[in-house]
Amino acid sequence: MSVLTVYSDNQPQQGQRYTDFAAIQDQLKIINVQFERWTAKCELSADADQETAIAAYHDSIESLKQRYGFRSVDVVSLNPNHPEKAAFRQKFLAEHIHEDFEVRFFVEGSGLFYLHVDGKVYAVLCQKGDLISVPANTTHWFDMGENPRFVCIRLFTKPDGWVADFTGSDISTCFPTFDQYITQM
Repeated sequence: MSVLTVYSDNQPQQGQRYTDFAAIQDQLKIINVQFERWTAKCELSADADQETAIAAYHDSIESLKQRYGFRSVDVVSLNPNHPEKAAFRQKFLAEHIHEDFEVRFFVEGSGLFYLHVDGKVYAVLCQKGDLISVPANTTHWFDMGENPRFVCIRLFTKPDGWVADFTGSDISTCFPTFDQYITQM
């Protein structure tokens, strides 16, 4: 189940929670974040390779490529046995921005995006089937948890892919981690 919690950026202990998909979309639309649900053309196995995952969502990916000019598409996956899971997690936990917008589609698993906009923090728990598009220059961070389990399709308009400009803020340390957020549900 997808979940959105909207916090005041100075009150990480309490927020307004949304679980209805349309309500989540409405709240995220206020900050220009696209949030959609996609369905695969075929059932995917847990160990599907990059080509198979992209093929399963070909029509939706092509539609986005045409609309936004994406030049590259790839698949990233992490599981609890990945030897560099802690290093990858730390990289994404620090608040940052991108010159390009960040588009992620969850083929499997889940992850937690935090969007820091206009004095609020929007915590978006993305699950299998969710697509999130974070606008360029939006401060945010991402937590995959201590034992990540996800497969994501990533789309880029720039050939160099994921490039972050870190803000230096420690705000991400004030909010619940992925694992804490999940236990609060």
